[in-house]
Amino acid sequence: MTSISFQRMKGKDWIVTDNGHCESRPTPREWDLIRETYYFHEFLTEIITLLRDVRNEADEWEYLPQIRMRVRQLTINSYWLHTQYPQPCPKTGIATRTLYDEIGYPLTVQTAVFSPGVSSNIHNHGTWGVVAVLLGQEKHTFWKRVADPQFPHRIELVGEKILNAGEIVSFTPHAIHQVTAIGDEPAFSFTLYGDTQPRSRFIFDPIKHTAKPF
Repeated sequence: MTSISFQRMKGKDWIVTDNGHCESRPTPREWDLIRETYYFHEFLTEIITLLRDVRNEADEWEYLPQIRMRVRQLTINSYWLHTQYPQPCPKTGIATRTLYDEIGYPLTVQTAVFSPGVSSNIHNHGTWGVVAVLLGQEKHTFWKRVADPQFPHRIELVGEKILNAGEIVSFTPHAIHQVTAIGDEPAFSFTLYGDTQPRSRFIFDPIKHTAKPF
């Protein structure tokens, strides 16, 4: 079992847009987010309440500043969250742990671990997303769709960003990225996604210019 140390989550906030650009965003002061207690169920209730009055699900991503703030508040105040560390699969080097789920629940809430050097596939989420790095380093590589009548799923490399523990990155619904754990220790992160639409979530092949359902 990897030893997890609970540290104050100092870092920056970022957003990745549909065109693959990674842009910095204002980060709230840590002092303003400290609570005597902040339970996981309180966090989930606040997120659901925040999104309940959104008329169009496609507009939920506009609330990413408020969602990032609450994710940062959770990482700062919840020792429990830092203990939800799934052991990587020996074959794939990847593991995820679902933290809450029920039928019809409109959020995906989980932790994920990537062993050093292991990468995800190139994918989008089909919804907004927020990732908080809790331990280690993640390199996020960003892509964008390219208008090509012959290959409608063609994508183009845009850039990359290395995220350290304490940094939070958010994604608009059609942002495309790949995650790689770098350094000598596993990358451990907390992820929160909106109501994923299966028809909008893909794994991309930049060589064959194809996309298949995630």
